[in-house]
Order: sequence, then structure tokens, then C-alpha cells
Amino acid sequence: METKVLDTKGKATSDKVTLADSIYGIEPNDHAIYLDVKQYLANQRQGTHKSKERSEIVGSTRKIKKQKGTGTARAGSIKSPIFRGGGRAFGPRPRNYRFDLNVKLKRVARRSALSLKAKENSIMVLDGLKFDTPKTKTFKSVLTALKLDSEKVLFVVGNENDNVYLSAKNIKNTKVVSADSLNTYDVLNAKKIVIAKDAVNVIEKILN
Repeated sequence: METKVLDTKGKATSDKVTLADSIYGIEPNDHAIYLDVKQYLANQRQGTHKSKERSEIVGSTRKIKKQKGTGTARAGSIKSPIFRGGGRAFGPRPRNYRFDLNVKLKRVARRSALSLKAKENSIMVLDGLKFDTPKTKTFKSVLTALKLDSEKVLFVVGNENDNVYLSAKNIKNTKVVSADSLNTYDVLNAKKIVIAKDAVNVIEKILN
């Protein structure tokens, strides 16, 4: 699939880039996408949730009332889950939500996500995205030139550039990632994908 290359002013250059059909033109595998997104979100969870159970509650061990003759249910401890301030029954405990996926499956998922975006004509290729100094105003001008001010945008750069990351950091609905850390969730979560020209080959090397 051949696509034109835009400059930072939103104008088409004389250059064109061929996006590999093996990455941007396959039949999407929905289940692979589901698993990869599920893993990404699971890996974001800290798993530090915790509530106190009855054995961890500090309170009196005195029997609340006599066993018989009250006409109500038996009660042996103020720390019981049925009382206010008591321990929680079957409450959350710290756990690790991470799980592994086959590398081949993850590649299929990412190719599927990029193919979906390509079918929607949501992928743009940018000639270059390099800033000498961090400047949010400069990055905003690029968004305006590309007519992406009101869109949720994912910028994919070939090499890590701190100035680019810092320039986009405070802009709502805009995220910058390097080509080697591109993931299915970010691709699907964005409305438009802007790929730097030098990132195209990096993506092909990783996903082919």
C-alpha cells in the first residue's frame, strides 16, 4: 500500500512510502487483538488492593451476648463481618495480574490493529518529527497543520527523542511512542496514527 508523506506543515511532499501489506493489509484477527489488549491492561494493574479480614481487625474478643435466650442470632465476636467495623469476608488480597502471551500471537495482534486503522484511512506518514528543544507550542502547531487538534492521536517515532516526548506530554489526547514499544492497545485507542518516516522500517523489522 503506497501512501504520501506529509511534512510538519501538513503538505504532501514529493516522497511516497510503501506500507507492507503483510502488516497493514491483513485480515484482522479479533481474538488475538482481544488477548493482547487484555494482557496490556492486566499488566497495568498494581494488584496492591487489600482489605482487613476478621483476624486482622483490632477489637475486643469478649462474647457480645449470651448464646441463648435473646431471640436473635448467635454472635461471638465484634470483629465478625456482619457487624459495622468488622472484618470483610472474602475481601481482596494483593496479587499479580500479569500473564504471558506467545510472541507470534502478539505480532499478529499488532498487525491486525494496524490493518484495521489502515482500512479506516486513519494512518498518516510524517516526513520527520524532531525538535531541538521541548516546545508544546511547536507540537501544537504540527497538530493544527495536520488538522488533528480535536482528534485522539498516536505519534510513532523511529528513535527516542526526549524533546518530542516532552513537547507532547501536556497535550490532551496526544501520545508519543517509539516504534519498538508500539502496542495494540495504543493503536486501537487512538483515532489517528501518525507514523514518522524513519519508524516505518523499524515497525516492519519488528512485526514481519
